[in-house]
Amino acid sequence: MTLALYIGLPIAGIVLGWTIRWLYARFQLSASEQRAERVRQDAIREAEAQKKEILLEAKDQLIRERNQQERESRERRGELQRYERRLTLKEETLDKRVQSLDKQEQDFVDREQVISQREQELTTVEEKYRQELERISGLSAQEAKNLIIQNLENEARHDAQGLLNKIEQDAQISAEKKARDILVTTIQRIATETTSDITVATVSLPSDEMKGRIIGREGRNIRTLETLTGVDIIIDDTPEAVVISCFDPVRKEIAKVSLERLISDGRIHPARIEEIVQKVTREIQQKIYEEGEKVLFDLGIHNMSQEGVRALGRLYFRTSYGQNVLNHSKEVAIIAGMLAAEIGANRDLAKRAAVLHDIGKGAENDSDQNHAEVGMDMARKMGEDPKVLNAVGSHHNDIEPTSIEAIIVQIADAISAARPGARRETMDNYVKRLENLEAIAENFTGVEKAYAIQAGRELRVLVNNEKIPDPDVKELARKIAKQIETDLRYPGRIKITMIRETRIVEYAR
Repeated sequence: MTLALYIGLPIAGIVLGWTIRWLYARFQLSASEQRAERVRQDAIREAEAQKKEILLEAKDQLIRERNQQERESRERRGELQRYERRLTLKEETLDKRVQSLDKQEQDFVDREQVISQREQELTTVEEKYRQELERISGLSAQEAKNLIIQNLENEARHDAQGLLNKIEQDAQISAEKKARDILVTTIQRIATETTSDITVATVSLPSDEMKGRIIGREGRNIRTLETLTGVDIIIDDTPEAVVISCFDPVRKEIAKVSLERLISDGRIHPARIEEIVQKVTREIQQKIYEEGEKVLFDLGIHNMSQEGVRALGRLYFRTSYGQNVLNHSKEVAIIAGMLAAEIGANRDLAKRAAVLHDIGKGAENDSDQNHAEVGMDMARKMGEDPKVLNAVGSHHNDIEPTSIEAIIVQIADAISAARPGARRETMDNYVKRLENLEAIAENFTGVEKAYAIQAGRELRVLVNNEKIPDPDVKELARKIAKQIETDLRYPGRIKITMIRETRIVEYAR
């Protein structure tokens, strides 16, 4: 019994464990089935809800589309009704016009009948008068007609010749007046500054000790600077100043700016000099391009090649008779544009040719050609229009101008160069011109003294009253003016004032 108990209890435990596990598994299976059923029910409810939402959205969309179609249909019906009303009005208007035209046509027919009847009556009367005139004059109708035609032809030719002469005179007067007005208006609207034409630049020094540092040991600093920039640096006894001499204004500007920066920095040795010169050279090249772009932007000129912009910018550092060449080119372009607009020529073409007319002065390569030929070659390489090439090459009449724009460029160049204040004389030339002006007047017999005043714009001549009587003073003034016109070149005009007076001095003792 004890053995059976020992054997039966484990078996009973095992059976009980299996039973409990089976019951637990059945419980879990039942719970899973319940959860699955709930999930299925939730999915069914959610699907039904989505189905209802989709149906509602479809109904709403259908209603909206139906409303949209109804609105469009109403608009179309309204538009068709408007078209029908317009067509009805047009039909009524056409009917009225047709009726009016029918009435006018009937009136024309009636008038034509009346005119035809009158024409027949006039023909009969004319034939009667013609026969009577032939009988009285003894000439046939053809002979009388030829005589009248000949008289009328002679009178017409005489009147036409007189009218032609008057038209030519009026045209000449009007053309001269119009040309003067155009030139005066253009000159008055232009005013640019002048610059001195110098080939040296002065750099101020903080002290004379800086001259030794600029020269460097055994002259290596100044030699390096001169070699890199291509200028002559003159260090003399001038206190606190160094002179830079060079005929190339670009190299002179590079040397000046580089030397100023070296002085400001204080570190002056060959390596630093080379570094500064390279940096300043890049800045000057950039400034050249910017100046060229600025002028083209101010003039409204586009599609210029980069080489053309640089060539224009190089003119910023060049002067001619005191005029900055870039400013002169800009001024010529403005004047050419005004002249072209006044006379109906191609304004853009005239401005483009004018701004490029002196581009040869900024050429970097040396050539035995003049600046007009060099500029023409440069413009050709830049792909400019043939008319522009001709205007550039002919602005000093080196070649024959072939267009009205080329003539305009010549005129604008002359206006810019010759207008008062455009070019500045050097002091030596100015003094020499005044001395020559006084000498011309003093060479005449009877002139005691001559004074050039108002910067050479007026000449006052003192005449000996014993040698020159009053009636001869006017003739003497005319001769002096003629001699000045022949011997001197001067801007504007010179006023000549003749002074003849009698002075009697007496002393009371």
